[in-house]
Order: sequence, then structure tokens, then C-alpha cells
Amino acid sequence: MTNIKRRQVLRGIGGVAIIGGLAGCTGGDSSGGGGAGNETQTDTGMDTTTSTPTPESEMAMVRVAHLSPDAPNVDVYVDGAVALTDVPFGAVSDYLSVAVGPHSVKITAAGDESTVAFEGDVEVAEATYTVAAVGELGEETFQPLVLEDDVSIPDADVARVRVVHASPDAPAVDITAGDQTLFDGVEFTQSGTVEVPADTYTLQVRGDTETNDGDAVAEFDLQLAGETVYTVFAAGYLSPPDDAMDKAFRPIAVVDAGTGGGGLLDVFVRAAHLSPDAPNVDVLVDGAAVLTDVPFGAVSDYLSLVAGTYQVSIQAAGDPDTVVFDEDLELDSGAYTVAAIGELESGAENPFTVTILEDDRSAPADDTSRIRVFHASPDAPAVDVTVKSTGDAIVDGAAFGDTATVEVPAGEYTLEIRGATDMNDGDVVAEFDVAPEGGRAYTAIAQGYLTTDDEPTDEGFDLQIVADN
Repeated sequence: MTNIKRRQVLRGIGGVAIIGGLAGCTGGDSSGGGGAGNETQTDTGMDTTTSTPTPESEMAMVRVAHLSPDAPNVDVYVDGAVALTDVPFGAVSDYLSVAVGPHSVKITAAGDESTVAFEGDVEVAEATYTVAAVGELGEETFQPLVLEDDVSIPDADVARVRVVHASPDAPAVDITAGDQTLFDGVEFTQSGTVEVPADTYTLQVRGDTETNDGDAVAEFDLQLAGETVYTVFAAGYLSPPDDAMDKAFRPIAVVDAGTGGGGLLDVFVRAAHLSPDAPNVDVLVDGAAVLTDVPFGAVSDYLSLVAGTYQVSIQAAGDPDTVVFDEDLELDSGAYTVAAIGELESGAENPFTVTILEDDRSAPADDTSRIRVFHASPDAPAVDVTVKSTGDAIVDGAAFGDTATVEVPAGEYTLEIRGATDMNDGDVVAEFDVAPEGGRAYTAIAQGYLTTDDEPTDEGFDLQIVADN
């Protein structure tokens, strides 16, 4: 299922319900406590409305992070009362207001109070804290890591970034940005803080060396706003077990304080103009043109964005009064193709629409190619796609707007596009030679008019191959 939601914007960690105050000791509502404006985070999502979570007198501000990669969803109890329920790996809660002093904390499997992952006392002063469950269940590494958060606001053109090493199988790491070392030799459960000019950075996570030039095990883009405080948790397995591939090493970023936005640039979006009777178009994001004069058949490069909500408009090139698409899209972490398909012509069997494809940019095996076929030809019937040399069907009965994905050995192929039949032996309407490489992912787009005789343009049928990774 795609992670893009249209129109209605819903945020929050999937499945997390904040039940109420921590054991009835809150000094404010449980959604922010003491006036904090943080929204609950998931994975790399960033809150762009955060205010400074300042504790009231005799109160502390506390949030909880689930960073134990082999733990199930959990419930959190404070002083015997449920504070958070069904918290998944990677989630970071809102700040909650808690009375200063010692509190008994218990972490259990979600819905199963008898399966206790941790039980112990945590003492808090009049300050702001993150309590992170880190390590592996049943191992000495599992623990609640209590971090005191510096939520003082930096200068207008400065961002403060704290990195927390929460990956249980990763060695000590250096974190660099180009030739600049931001963090040196951070070990599991350790953290470090740096202030940097507000900007966009490409950060490399490297094995610790004296010269800070070890092999990069991860790289990610981070957009930092001034007057804003961030925490980036390095979480997940560096070498995930077979049953935990979805818990691989990743950065999880949250805004601690400030009014700035920014965050991980981990949303990748490209646009495809596949409507054969539409004019060249301009694509605008939040009112600013990001692509101009895009012709039929063009597929853009990926644009990098921070997870969040964007207004996306498509209009005739140079003509802001002719708008064919204008919607708010909420983009979670991932990669997407936003494709304009169908016909603008009145009464068209397949009218103009914008469809959003979720792209799998992961690499298949070195000797394997992944090919996604996308049927975007408005006058073509449902089709089968077969390999000429073998007759094997790699796509069966794909109708307009459908996609089908297959993994094949890398090599050279002649693909046959056929009218769909039960036996995949319909008449061949087109042939295309392809040579997919190993370890690569592609989208093969069937576009244009199968028959141009009675159509408004002469954009003929073609198979366009674009690389996804």
C-alpha cells in the first residue's frame, strides 16, 4: 500500500495511543504536556510545528523512544498505570509532563503485561528527557537509556544536532559531512552534540578510525533549519538477521525544540508525463516550479524532500490558469513516481488522471534484474508480456493503469507485447529489445497510442525503460 495520503493529513506513530498522563502525574494534557507542541514521530518523520518543551515547576518533560530492533510492539507503564500502548520499533512519543522524583517504569509486550522486557526505577529532575529502550531482548544490552535533552534554542542561523548510537551490533562510529568530522568515536549508547550552520548536509556514518575515514556504512541527507534542535538516533541492525530485515540500520530523526522544519531528505519523488494528448506541463510544489515545460514521455530525475505534506500542482506550461491537477500529498519516507496518464479529450475511455506509484529502489541480487511494467497506453487493451525466446509470460493481463513486477536473470531479452489471452498467446502488437543489468531495478512504461489513426496526436506506442535505482 502506498504511503501517500491525499487531502486529509494524518500524523502519528502507527498504532500508538497516548492513554493519558503518566500515572496521573501530568501537569498538562498528555499530548504535549506543559504546552509542548511535538507531534508523535515515526521512523524518519519530522515535526515542523515543535515548540520548546519547557517543564513546569516541580515537573519534568519526558518522551519515550522504542529503539530495540528485536522487541515487539510494546506498552509502557509508569507507576503501575499505562502511559503508552502498542509502540512500534522506531517510534518516538510526544513529550509528556511528569512529576519530578523516582518513577517505576515497566515495558511489556503490547497487550501482554506478563511478558516484561524491563522493570525498574527511573528518577527525573526538573528537566527534559528522552527515555529510549535500546539493545536486544534477553541480552545485557537491553536497557532504558535516559538522555537529558538540551532544548535551549540556538541562534537564528544555527542548528543543534545530537546523534545517539542505538544500533546494538554496530561498532563505534565516526560521522562526517564531506571532509568535516561532526562526531568522533561514538559507541553504542553514547551520544554527541554539535552546532552547525543551518543548511542541507550529506552525512556519512563510518567505522571509527583515527583519521575518521573508515568505510561508510550508511549515508543520508539531512536538512537543518536555524533556531532548531534535532536528535538523530542511529538505530536498527547493521547486519540484520534473516527474520529482521525490516529492522536494518537507519537514522531516525526528530525535532526536539524550535519552530524550524527540516529533517531527513528521505522522500524521493519523480514526475512522469504519460498523457499523450496533454500539452507540455509545469510541475509546482508548494507554489514553486520544480519542473518546467515537461513534454510527453519525459520522466524526471528523483527530487529529494523531507517527509511531510506538499501541495502538488500540474499546469499547462507557462499557463497557470490551466491546472490539470492540484492536491495536497502527504509523503512518508520512500520513493514515488507521480505519473500523469490518460487523455484530456472529453469523453475519453481512460480520462486524464494522476496516479502515484510506490517505487522499490532496493537492489536485487547481483545476477538478477527487477522489472516493473506499467501500462500507460490509453487506447491499448489489457496485455500480456512474453519473452520471445522462451514464450514465458512475465506479465499476465495488465490493464490500463496496472503495474506488474517480475525479477529475471540479468541479460538480453526481446519482449513481446500481446493482447491478453488465457494462454498468453495473443497477437504480438510490438516487440522491444531490453538488456537489464544485475542488481538494478527498472520501470518499463508502455506509453502512447497503440493506433494513432483516430487519435488527437501522433504519439505512437512505445516501451520506455527507466532506471529506479
